[in-house]
Amino acid sequence: MHPITDALPDSLCFLDGSYAPLRDTKVSVLDRGFIFGDGVYEVVPVYGGVPFCFEEHMARLDRSLGELRIANPLTHGQWHAIAMRLVEASPPSERAAVQAIYIQVTRGVAPREHAMVQGLVPTVFIMLNPMKPVSDAARAKGVACVSAHDFRWQKAHIKSTSLLGAVLARQISVEAGAAETIMFRGDWLSEASSSNVWVVKDGAVYGPPKDELVLAGIRYGLIERICAEAGIPFSLRRIARDEVFGADELLLSSASKEVLPVVTLDGQSIGNGRPGPIFQTLHAGYQRAIERSAQEQGVPA
Repeated sequence: MHPITDALPDSLCFLDGSYAPLRDTKVSVLDRGFIFGDGVYEVVPVYGGVPFCFEEHMARLDRSLGELRIANPLTHGQWHAIAMRLVEASPPSERAAVQAIYIQVTRGVAPREHAMVQGLVPTVFIMLNPMKPVSDAARAKGVACVSAHDFRWQKAHIKSTSLLGAVLARQISVEAGAAETIMFRGDWLSEASSSNVWVVKDGAVYGPPKDELVLAGIRYGLIERICAEAGIPFSLRRIARDEVFGADELLLSSASKEVLPVVTLDGQSIGNGRPGPIFQTLHAGYQRAIERSAQEQGVPA
C-alpha cells in the first residue's frame, strides 16, 4: 500500500443517506462519476464551525446540476443539516480552525453507456476536511505564478468533477515551483487552475466576464461587494494578456486562498513586485465578511 492510502482519514462522512468513517466508504465502480466524471461538486469554507457563503455555494451547485440535467437530490436546508452534523462531529481543534465541506453529486450507477440514462438515483457524497490556509508570509510577500495556454474544455462554468484539465494545469506550476498557473485562451485571460484572477489598474479591479470559459467563483460577488463598500471601481470584461503583465496588482481568489497577491508572473514583476494597497483593502474586507457571517449565524466573532 502507498503511505498516503494507509493514512486515509477516519473522519465521519455522508454517502447516500448514511454516515460512516471516510476510509471505509465505498462507491460502485459503475458510478458515472467514476466512469465518466459525470457529476459536479462544491467546496464550502468553514470558519470556526460556521459555513461561509453557504447559500451562494448552493446556488452554484443548483446551476451546475442544471447544466448536467440532474435534479438536486436535496434541499438547501438538508445539505446544511448534513454539513453541520459533520462539522459538529469533527475534533474541536479542527473545528476551531478552517475546514472545507466537500459536496459531490453524480448521475448515479448504471451500465457504461455515454448517453444520459434517465431515472437514475444520484450519488450524494459529503465530507469535511481541514483546509490548509495560505501562510501569513505568503500573503505578506505575495506569490509567484506561471502562465499557460488554457487547454481545457469550453464549459468551464460547470463545477464538474472532470478535473483532469485543472490537474494538468496545476502541475505546470508545481513543477515550476510556483503557486498557480494563470491561463489564457489566445490573448485573453481566463482563470487559474483552481482560482479566479483579478487585475488591478489605476485603482480599479477588473475580472474576466462570467461566461462559459470561466468558473465564476463565489468570490466574484464577494469581491464586488467589498469593492463597493470601499469605493473601488469594479467591472467584468475581457482582459488582454498585456494588461495582465502590465497590471499594478494581480490577485488570485478562491475558497482556500481567499484573496492572494501575485507579485511575479513568468519571472516578471507585477507592479512594484510587492502586495499593493488594493489587495490590502480587499483582504481586510474579506476578513470583515467572515466576521459578519459568524455574527449573522449567531456565533460570537
